[in-house]
Amino acid sequence: MRAVLGRGPVAVLTGAGVSTDSGIPDYRGPDSPPRKPMTYQQFVGDADFRRHYWARNHVGWRHVHETRPNDGHLALAELEWAGVVSGVITQNVDTLHEAAGSRCVVDLHGRYDRVVCLSCSAAITRDRLAERLTALNPGFTGGVDDVEIAPDADAVLASTRGFTVADCADCGGVLKPDIVYFGENVPRERVLEGYRLVDDAEALLVAGSSLTVLSGRRFVKRVAEQGKPVAILNRGHTRGDSLAALAVDAGCSPVLRALASAYQR
Repeated sequence: MRAVLGRGPVAVLTGAGVSTDSGIPDYRGPDSPPRKPMTYQQFVGDADFRRHYWARNHVGWRHVHETRPNDGHLALAELEWAGVVSGVITQNVDTLHEAAGSRCVVDLHGRYDRVVCLSCSAAITRDRLAERLTALNPGFTGGVDDVEIAPDADAVLASTRGFTVADCADCGGVLKPDIVYFGENVPRERVLEGYRLVDDAEALLVAGSSLTVLSGRRFVKRVAEQGKPVAILNRGHTRGDSLAALAVDAGCSPVLRALASAYQR
């Protein structure tokens, strides 16, 4: 892989597969169960869907909040500090690249730890919202002892009836996680930031993404059109394999650690 990527700078695009070793499941891995994520249209258009989302999130976000970077995240941070990796574009919302020490991170799909008002654009931390939701729903656990955690910081619960949703404290508007939902566009400034990163790089490494959605695949197409090499590391087939100079079917953590070691020789 080092031979394909060259001396750098290397831009990195990561997906859910890079965080599975931290205990956060992915959406489309070979062993992942079928999932039906909530869409943006459902969230903004139906109060029952919002109640269901926030009840699940109130339980599930704590799991993500307690996760720690794995060896894959740490290896990428080390490669950045060594001057090989110029930055990471991540489709994940778990903030684990930042926790691992990566300095240049484009949070393409947002961050789970921030909440914004759809009316007045006021922003608060997810910790602050947790305090408000706990006060409104004392003792709420979702009615089950063992919840399944989803990769977007949700939990799959048996019932969410009776859960009280918190509105914006400033204007009473609808609060939404600072996360790009299915059916919602990635903010243009983040896309442009990602383009600048790959344009300035000599190669692109994709780690842990099936490249099913255009939000990530666009960067692979752009690099390939520029005639620069693309290396893909993922468990299973991806929609970018035909554009890759190298596609490795493996888990992210051991291969990224080996790559970091190879650059240190």
